[in-house]
Amino acid sequence: MKIERLIGILSVLLQKDMVTAADLADMFEVSRRTIQRDIEDLCRAGIPLMTRQGTGGGISIMENYRMDRTVFTAKEMKDILTGIHGLDSIHRTNKYGQLMEKVCAGSSDFVTGDQNILIDLSSWHKKSLIPKIEILRTAIEQYRIVKFLYFSPEKSTRRRIEPYYLIFRWSSWYVWGWCCKCNESRLFKLNRMEELELTENIFEKRKVSLPDFDYENMFPGRFPVKAVFSGKCRWRLVEEYGKDSFQEQKDGTLLFYWIFSDKNHLIRWLLTFGADVKVLEPSEIKEEIKAVVEQIRRNYQEE
Repeated sequence: MKIERLIGILSVLLQKDMVTAADLADMFEVSRRTIQRDIEDLCRAGIPLMTRQGTGGGISIMENYRMDRTVFTAKEMKDILTGIHGLDSIHRTNKYGQLMEKVCAGSSDFVTGDQNILIDLSSWHKKSLIPKIEILRTAIEQYRIVKFLYFSPEKSTRRRIEPYYLIFRWSSWYVWGWCCKCNESRLFKLNRMEELELTENIFEKRKVSLPDFDYENMFPGRFPVKAVFSGKCRWRLVEEYGKDSFQEQKDGTLLFYWIFSDKNHLIRWLLTFGADVKVLEPSEIKEEIKAVVEQIRRNYQEE
């Protein structure tokens, strides 16, 4: 995008005393004429640039006008680079890494040292996620409505939304947008979206705020459960709910207590532990688990 290129050009000019239009054209993979127009736009924006013709000439920021190069410290810049490189994990290309190489051209004295934090935003569904993310990014940038088939626990429905934000949260990708069917803002999980299509319908941007990601607001607890787990389940309880979710008993078992927002998820989760868990409370959950186990037994009896 042009705004990204303008920021990149300004970053290069802040880090180099002089740079030629040809070098900038190669760096950002555009024509020299495009770079000349970008320089004119930067001047109109109030950045006093000067050009010098001939050998040793080029483009520079006027000597008496300097923006503070230390707006970001080296540590802060490393954090920015780490986040940007993390975006490459959802693509097959290295385009974000290449962008930062261009922005940081000639700035080895500014960003030094090895990366010691790596961020991977990819998932098992990387092959199907990449085209969805690209379609939604285009829709957000161009204010175009998207339509898709959405699968929810209750049923599958056809949706049309005005997309506003792509969000990576709870180890999954979501899109936050205005649902034309519900006439309100909704959060949709990309893995549940199929037949995603970018329409030609342009929407007028609304004042849409970000969703409240407070866990208790997004997933209000309604189903408290008390259960006893085998000691060998400790690692999973620590990983999924933290060490404060249970108390170790004298016999080595783990007394677990938690409040869940979704009963079906709770039952499925408990069943993954097999015989290593016994529900104590509530009786409703105990009876439903018994019913599921009995149905499983019948399925195998039929064979």
